[in-house]
Amino acid sequence: MKRRSFLHRSSSLVAAGIVTGAKLSAQESQAKRRVAIIGHTGRGDFGHGLDTVWLKIPEAEIVGVADGNEAGLAKELVKLGVQCGYTDYGKMLTETRPEFVSICPRHADQHQEMALAALEAGARGLYIEKPFCRTPAEADSLLAACQQHHAKIAVAHRNRYHPTLKQIDHLIASGQLGKLLEIRGRGKGDRRGGGEDLWVLGGHVINLMEYFAGAPKSCSAIMLQDGRRITSVDVKPGAEGLGPLAANEVHARFETAKGIVCYYDSIANDGTNGTGYCMQLIGSQGVVTLHIDQNPVAHFTPGNPFLHSSEARTWLPITTAGLDVPEDNQGLVSQVYNHVLGVQDLIESCDTDRQPLCDARAGAVAVEAICGVFESHCQGGATVDFPLRERRNPLSLL
Repeated sequence: MKRRSFLHRSSSLVAAGIVTGAKLSAQESQAKRRVAIIGHTGRGDFGHGLDTVWLKIPEAEIVGVADGNEAGLAKELVKLGVQCGYTDYGKMLTETRPEFVSICPRHADQHQEMALAALEAGARGLYIEKPFCRTPAEADSLLAACQQHHAKIAVAHRNRYHPTLKQIDHLIASGQLGKLLEIRGRGKGDRRGGGEDLWVLGGHVINLMEYFAGAPKSCSAIMLQDGRRITSVDVKPGAEGLGPLAANEVHARFETAKGIVCYYDSIANDGTNGTGYCMQLIGSQGVVTLHIDQNPVAHFTPGNPFLHSSEARTWLPITTAGLDVPEDNQGLVSQVYNHVLGVQDLIESCDTDRQPLCDARAGAVAVEAICGVFESHCQGGATVDFPLRERRNPLSLL
């Protein structure tokens, strides 16, 4: 949805008791970080808490909320306790000049234009819902805009901010996992299994794969619909603004910068009831399983995974405190899932001029990996190298 296509009915908002264009006093401006929220009710809404997270940041002040749906905007203003509402996010950005912007809609087709508008309006940092965007070309434009405007983007792959990742790093470095042989990830395997699962949830898995194995160097993949290879007749507009999409089964293999081979699989209605939505680090002396968005987020199963054992294999929790140690900081874990750690990291990255832990580059890697799956399938399952030469969605050319 282009920003100019948002409704321009400010008069009706005033009639509804919504005040537009409110400004902070000079004293308040100095004391608070100015934040604007962009959502779109019925078109991805306000994401998974990307709006309410700012209420948990003491130094933040929400100076404006935009939603192209008037009724949704009215409800959102009540929820956030904010009076300054707009149906045109471009106008909001121009009038409020925020330092930080949350781009909340889950529908990815809106992200690029919203982000570019925020960067052009002078925002220093953006916190953006996944998927980051829809194509490598869109990612290229956002990376270039960040560089041009000296701004930062953080992507809401919230598990990337989890302190437990450092404990897993330690477990690997200590040799307890043995040699890391491969990484396997799965989608949720519900009705969205296949292409949609890869886009909507697989990005989280691919993002974590990159953390442990480095960026993908190449990809080979196959996409199936009811057991047969998809063709152009299967490609339809995807849900949630994802662009051209197909397949209820996907199988992909990635070679990575660290030489570790990673696999991703998703099958619609796979019978796991969502429990297969995870990533496994398979080592010669054990397996680490990360269940996305769970608490504890990870478990270690010690022992050679290929060796028969008459004893039951134990699943030892990995917490922020360490291996098989009870979690002693549930508040910190909560800040992973309510996005507080991600937003705090974004603010600090802007203040110290470093990249966020899950920055625009990491978001772009996940987008390009997903499009690499599409590209490989379009080339008959051939191995394709990154960066992709085709910067559009390859399924649009099938």
